[in-house]
Amino acid sequence: MAILQKTQKEKAMPPTAESMPLLPAPSLKELAQRVRVLEHHHQSAPDPNTLNMLLFSGEMDRLLSAFTLATGAAASGMHVSIFVTFWGAAALKKVGPQSPGKSFIEKMFGWMLPGGWHRKKLSRLDMGGLGRWLMRQEMRKKGMPDLPTLLSIAQELGVELYLCDTSMAMMGIRKEELIDYPNLRVCGVAHFLDMSTKSNTTLFI
Repeated sequence: MAILQKTQKEKAMPPTAESMPLLPAPSLKELAQRVRVLEHHHQSAPDPNTLNMLLFSGEMDRLLSAFTLATGAAASGMHVSIFVTFWGAAALKKVGPQSPGKSFIEKMFGWMLPGGWHRKKLSRLDMGGLGRWLMRQEMRKKGMPDLPTLLSIAQELGVELYLCDTSMAMMGIRKEELIDYPNLRVCGVAHFLDMSTKSNTTLFI
């Protein structure tokens, strides 16, 4: 009976360090491999201090929203990149005549999508231009920055603009027709996807 009680007590006791089997110590080669794996995971992890945006729209109110978010994030210390595609690409055209050598369809795109921030319509309640005029008046009255001011602030804060090369080719937009912005580059969708994997936050506007 005493032997049985002793056996049950030994089973109930938790294992001690002395009773547990010792695992073989990893070699220096194995430790180096583990460090390399950890470093790779750390380098490929999304950066929480990075904001990536895809700007699809070219309407005045959505452009205001995009650059307000971009400048606000950049002012707080984040690295901000905006990939501009489709209708947003036409929003980066400056005021002026079209470049020579365009096809008829490309000229049509140029006529329907002229350059200049003041020509951008509202997505709603534009009312033939009356809505955007009222909005500009209200913004001026309340001391809110307009699109040219926001773009200037974005430039000072280092916000990067990436223009989709496919959208440029489809709409016949030439580089010489683009606004003067030092941090403006032309790239493809593969570059945007690469930026998205490295960014902790990606927004679609």
